[in-house]
Amino acid sequence: MRFSQKAAHIVDGKLTGSPLLSDPKLRLVFEALDGEGEELRVVGGAVRNALLGEDIADVDLATTALPEVILARAAQARLRTIPTGIEHGTITVLVDGAPFEVTTLRQDIDTFGRHATVEFGRDFAADAHRRDFTINALSLDARGHVHDYCGGLADLAVRCVRFIGDASERIREDYLRILRLFRFHAAYGEGEIESEALQASIANRGGLEILSRERIRAELLKLLVARGAAECTQAMAECGILQRLVAGVPVAARLRRMEALEAQRGGTPDAILRLGALLVFVEEDAVRLRDWLRLSNAEETRLANAARALVELHAREKPPLPNDLYRFLFLHGRRAALDAILLAHSESRAAAGDLQWASAFNFLHDTPEPRMPFSGGDLVKRGIQPGPALGTMLKNLQAAWIRAGFPREPDVLARLLEEASWK
Repeated sequence: MRFSQKAAHIVDGKLTGSPLLSDPKLRLVFEALDGEGEELRVVGGAVRNALLGEDIADVDLATTALPEVILARAAQARLRTIPTGIEHGTITVLVDGAPFEVTTLRQDIDTFGRHATVEFGRDFAADAHRRDFTINALSLDARGHVHDYCGGLADLAVRCVRFIGDASERIREDYLRILRLFRFHAAYGEGEIESEALQASIANRGGLEILSRERIRAELLKLLVARGAAECTQAMAECGILQRLVAGVPVAARLRRMEALEAQRGGTPDAILRLGALLVFVEEDAVRLRDWLRLSNAEETRLANAARALVELHAREKPPLPNDLYRFLFLHGRRAALDAILLAHSESRAAAGDLQWASAFNFLHDTPEPRMPFSGGDLVKRGIQPGPALGTMLKNLQAAWIRAGFPREPDVLARLLEEASWK
């Protein structure tokens, strides 16, 4: 489910101006699980985003009810449930296909990294204090009252991403919170990163080594599509955090220009292309990122193809001419050609709205891909035996066809084939 909205307000302690609590599916969950000695609240990001006027993609809920009570009440209301993480108190309640994660309140008994000993509780304040940032610790009850135990409303008003309590302690509970600091600041923060949080992240950056590459990949790709991605990745590089994750040299300036290009074209943020802008210059960079970030085969292939095409565009201040762009499209295919032209534009000093680069992008986007009018079978018909010599001859024929300007006329094609057969 997704709510798109304007920023809500708090009047007399209650949330106003948001469609969140009026959603009929969410109301069914409240009717099933709230009351009769138990309390259910919306928690975390949904409350934060409602107050900021940001889209709400997921609605998470916390309850005083134990997992078996959640299951029993949902069954009584004829709501389907999935025991998503029942050992941790999390059950997904489905309403007409819309998922709501409902988690029993918890309190930590002992924590280290991702290994925490917890027990169920009934104290919303205690549950709030075990979360990461103040802006993520807000909760909203069935009557619309916003509960703030950690100063999240004040930090939200100035868009400050601040750890709850001692920053180093919060980080040592889960070292991924270092990356979450930069990601949340990129998405919701303004100005400088909160100083205590930044210093604690630098001091504890060695803990990143215990994190799985998959978790790092997921967090980094989320960061890259946030509105302040370039500034935050630059900050990560300056304090020696980003290099630990990718073993490469990040170029935040190229990412910043890629952000401007996407905005100019009206496109949505592309995490993989932004990753390429930040870290990929040659094909070997894509291979390294595959290993360091556990990229999928499709993601690595896309970056590698773009890097291979980009080789002939490095350091260009103007795009190739149409004839060269046509050859470029034929050799690399549309996806790689488009990615490479955007990466090359982001390397140049040209403005995001530069008409020449925009024209080159549109040409590659709109022009039908050229197709080779010959095959090995055409040469075999002329008596050429299959083998390495045939492959070489076909490559030479392709090069001759490109030099001739990609002709389609039958007489020209016949002449090229005839010349190739005799060489």
